[in-house]
Amino acid sequence: MINKRLAQLTRGALIAALYVVLTWLANQLGLANGAIQLRFSEALTVLPAFSTAAVPGLTLGCLLSNLLMGVSVWDILFGTLATLLGAIGTHLLRRHLYLAALPPILANTLIIPPVLRLAYGLPEGLPYLMLTVGIGELLSCGILGTMLAYALRPRARRIFPGSIHPIV
Repeated sequence: MINKRLAQLTRGALIAALYVVLTWLANQLGLANGAIQLRFSEALTVLPAFSTAAVPGLTLGCLLSNLLMGVSVWDILFGTLATLLGAIGTHLLRRHLYLAALPPILANTLIIPPVLRLAYGLPEGLPYLMLTVGIGELLSCGILGTMLAYALRPRARRIFPGSIHPIV
């Protein structure tokens, strides 16, 4: 029992660390913040389809990334909330791998634009910000994340032993 919990904790910590590193990389390339965001780390949001450890791992990774990048307190709170809600949604859809990227895309597209507008004073309207954030999420979660999910699927039992595995 302790070994299983330790393994889950370790997986979650590794996912969080990977999320931070990939967000930092996108930030260094100028892609992680602003109206159009392309965070490579968002591809990891499909991982709750394979392991429950990914839900807290992604949430912690997002929180740490936002803290390290020095974003607004509202971005820290609501960005982390969007990631948590997306991760939970992905976990709930785990039996339908082709839908795994949908919850994080929707959560971020709906939650982040008001934060960008209010916390950073971006002059663009909410529909425009929803479009730009949605495009970034579609690219990072929808395309990169789905590619990652299908690449992991044949190896899921070895990578995430003892975890849940999606049926497609």
